[in-house]
Amino acid sequence: MPKTTTEEFKVKGEEVLAKVKQLIKAGNIRRIILKNEKDEVLIEVPLTFAVVGAVLLPALAAIGAVAALLTKCTIVVERRE
Repeated sequence: MPKTTTEEFKVKGEEVLAKVKQLIKAGNIRRIILKNEKDEVLIEVPLTFAVVGAVLLPALAAIGAVAALLTKCTIVVERRE
């Protein structure tokens, strides 16, 4: 059974979308969770190896909309090893 690890990135609201795109390009991401400064989950996006391109556009739009409302947030990334 594959092992899952998590990483957290603290970013400013305007940096969220660029960081998420960078993480997706890096690959092997299972899930992305966006949290606010109070550590509350705002959006959770499950990803699979089959999800690419246009299928990600609605998720990226939602992440961008949420990020626009934030000054600081945390991106939690679950990776499958």
